[in-house]
Amino acid sequence: MKRTGIWVAALLILLAGGLPAALAQEKITLTLEKCLDLALSQNPFYLASQERVDAAQARVRQAAAQFFPSLNAQGQQNLDEKVFVLEFPSFVPGGRPTRMAIDFTKDYQFSLAFSLPLYTGGRLTSGYRSAKLNHLSSQESSRQTTNETILNVKRGFYNYLLGKHLVGVSEEALTLAEKTLQNVKNMFEVGMASRLDLLRAEVRAANLKPPLIQARNNVAVAELSLKTLLGLDVAQPVDVVGEMTYEPVDINLEESLVKAVENRPELSQLQYQRQMAGEMIKIAKADYLPTIALSGNYSTWADRFAFTKNNWQSFYAFNLVLSVPLFNGLQTSAKVAESKALIREIEFTEKGLINNIKFEVQAAYLTLTNAKEALLSQEKNIDAAQESVRVAELNYGEGLITITDLGAAQVALSEARINYLRAIYEYALSLAHLEKAIGLGWKESESN
Repeated sequence: MKRTGIWVAALLILLAGGLPAALAQEKITLTLEKCLDLALSQNPFYLASQERVDAAQARVRQAAAQFFPSLNAQGQQNLDEKVFVLEFPSFVPGGRPTRMAIDFTKDYQFSLAFSLPLYTGGRLTSGYRSAKLNHLSSQESSRQTTNETILNVKRGFYNYLLGKHLVGVSEEALTLAEKTLQNVKNMFEVGMASRLDLLRAEVRAANLKPPLIQARNNVAVAELSLKTLLGLDVAQPVDVVGEMTYEPVDINLEESLVKAVENRPELSQLQYQRQMAGEMIKIAKADYLPTIALSGNYSTWADRFAFTKNNWQSFYAFNLVLSVPLFNGLQTSAKVAESKALIREIEFTEKGLINNIKFEVQAAYLTLTNAKEALLSQEKNIDAAQESVRVAELNYGEGLITITDLGAAQVALSEARINYLRAIYEYALSLAHLEKAIGLGWKESESN
């Protein structure tokens, strides 16, 4: 009975510890759409871009707050009292002098001060506009991160599918080689195949095992990479579901180039940054102008903290402050020159970026066209390669060809399948590259 109780307790401990872990590691089915959803909700770099947008929005509120008055209150209790003693001589000869202690320290002081800018030469207005432009620029930066995340997820998803299919091709090639090896062994035993044919068949089957091992390793690496992109734990079990299929699309190169210049978030960022530089020039030139501000303060103090009549003494003042800049060592002109140089820098960067974007679109278009042509040619090639293997097996069985010829036919079939898979992969990936180059988001690319 004691041993039974120990086993029951151990079982309960295992269930208590293992059940939550098992629930936490429940397998997730990953389609392409599911991958994109996860990446746009869990990818750390994408989430960081969203936080940058929130930070820029907070800076807009900070700039708007500069238009409002500032109000500050202060209270003070003085613990270091300054007592002065005055001594008066006695009017009676030989009498004691009279002493009087006077406390000039106010033990409790309270003050309230405010300040309101009335005229700043346009600094506050330009600062607010600059903050809003920075917020718009950060939104475009986030859109750029979104498009890059989508492309990376599609690449990772297609990499996994390609690797999985290549494993299948390697397994089929090994199975076919082992089948051929068994046939050659049977023929060798009855004297219908030579020792050389048997050795060649054994070598071919053995040579196909390392590529299969490598292909399986590539799939494991592709799975880890995809999990990382999605913000999943690397230990999370997943089931990637999907197929790389050829879906023809009609793409006009000239229209794509125009759309890219219109849609790319990088160009929008530069346009906002150029406007921000213009506002910085206005802020710099405002240093030439005077500023006017209204300020005031109210102070009250007392020796005792008691709200009785005549216990507190008060003072208040209002000030209209005019500040006129006279000379600052030519700092203002240097700031203006800096902002103008920044505008010219942005203009040159914009020209270079437009050229790079056009190159990116054209390169993706050419890769897509090439992949499409390769795909159509390899689709027919697979059928021919399969028929070639069938005929080669029959001819070898009848002694019409050598084992080398049969092996060459099998290699050609594997190459045709691999080339077909790579063509589909290149087509799907180049289409994703083209959508990103044009500046289309996930939903926009699906609608097109």
